[in-house]
Amino acid sequence: MSNITTCLWFDGQAEEAANFYVKIFTERGRGGKIGKIARYGEAAAQVSGQPKGSAMTVEFELDGNGFLGLNGGPLFKFSIATSFMINCATQDDVDYFWSKLSEGGTEGRCGWIDNDKFGVTWQIVPALWREMMGNSDSLKIDRTMKALLTMKKPDIAALKKAAEER
Repeated sequence: MSNITTCLWFDGQAEEAANFYVKIFTERGRGGKIGKIARYGEAAAQVSGQPKGSAMTVEFELDGNGFLGLNGGPLFKFSIATSFMINCATQDDVDYFWSKLSEGGTEGRCGWIDNDKFGVTWQIVPALWREMMGNSDSLKIDRTMKALLTMKKPDIAALKKAAEER
């Protein structure tokens, strides 16, 4: 794991979520793996209210980024204020991650999956987006942003077309 690890608080779904995410990323060739899984023993289960033997923490990695899933119970929920951005080089990548992560969740606008089936928020971002938004032509940026605002899942060809329109 890297020196900074994102901790995700789940309500009994950390192991299922980690396996779900790792499968998605490894199927796409982005890399992912499950690390150590710590299980609730007698004392920790009693204090936490979690079942003895269930996963307490699950270490996992996605595309080189370290995560720790913590089954902490129902006290805290995910918020759209924190999201994970997946930079996608191709429309095929955009389509893949969008379909996998939005399944059972809520699709937002502008490339946002407001929450996946576990409540985590994702942004599916065409890699060229940074280039488009860094353009010195403010009209090109405005046209591109206007096009994106009409989309749920990003359409790279439509964004390129909007940028080049006159």
